[in-house]
Amino acid sequence: MSTISRDEVARVAALARIDLRPEEVDRLAGELDVIVESIARVREVATPDVPATSHPLPMTNVFREDVPQPALPVEDVLAGAPEAEDGRFAVPQILGEE
Repeated sequence: MSTISRDEVARVAALARIDLRPEEVDRLAGELDVIVESIARVREVATPDVPATSHPLPMTNVFREDVPQPALPVEDVLAGAPEAEDGRFAVPQILGEE
């Protein structure tokens, strides 16, 4: 038995401002029925003792611990800069403001 009707597909398409030909409405109604049936089958299998998962395999963080470190001395940081002024990087002015 069909759970998604042609009228429902046409209504949703109209709300989404999607112009569908009659044969597309028929095809989509059938395809959406298959999706709804698949979801119903998954619901039958999913039991309260089976935890919901977002990934089939366990995931672990592969990054190192975020441990604060002392900052580099300003002189070392500015040593590679093309220009520096008052302990800061000097860059070309782009907005024409003073």
